[in-house]
Amino acid sequence: MYMTTIDNRPQLVSRLRGHIVEVPEEARAASGIVINGRRIKTLMFTTDIAIIRNCDADAVLAVYPFTPQQTISDAIIQSASIPVFCGVGGGTTQGTRTAMLAWNVEAQGAMAVVVNAPMSNEDISRIYQVVDIPIVVTVLNEHTDIGARLAAGATILNVSAAERTPEVIRKIRQDYPHVPIIGTGGPTSKTIRATVEAGANAISYTPPSTKELFSTMMDDYRTRD
Repeated sequence: MYMTTIDNRPQLVSRLRGHIVEVPEEARAASGIVINGRRIKTLMFTTDIAIIRNCDADAVLAVYPFTPQQTISDAIIQSASIPVFCGVGGGTTQGTRTAMLAWNVEAQGAMAVVVNAPMSNEDISRIYQVVDIPIVVTVLNEHTDIGARLAAGATILNVSAAERTPEVIRKIRQDYPHVPIIGTGGPTSKTIRATVEAGANAISYTPPSTKELFSTMMDDYRTRD
């Protein structure tokens, strides 16, 4: 273990675990969303447990393109050392099943549940009736009826509009200046900065793939004698 100082902040780094996936510093400029006393500014968008255990994000955005399964959410929540925002459906998985999944992941220890854009307001209401944690609703464009989402029980908006994310956030902010918003940060420091400036309270960051991380490490190993 050794110590460095960055911006007057002591940094303690493990000799064996100092190599981590870091969220770009620009994301730290976000105001954050405080949930039960814990401030969340950055979320690592991944289900890779190795990355989850070796990153500096404030939380995990564990959403994946398959039907949500308890065994997956349990493995992520039990392995993570940071809070987990857990996907419970919205596209293929809807109806009563999503409410049951939401109840289960809360019992497993998730900080919030996440639903995808196709989720109906009726299903959001069902989830709202059974959980006592935030409901994060994904927004893909400015045409979403935000008022109806909030009335149904949405607590946080997760704006995922690719390169248009800052634009969509800016439009939402015109009518809903205080609603908590997570914004997709994009691939560069510039896009992250633009998302924060548009009004995102927190940034979701997609880490490099395991292949990319290994490639950088192996290049370094090859230069050694």
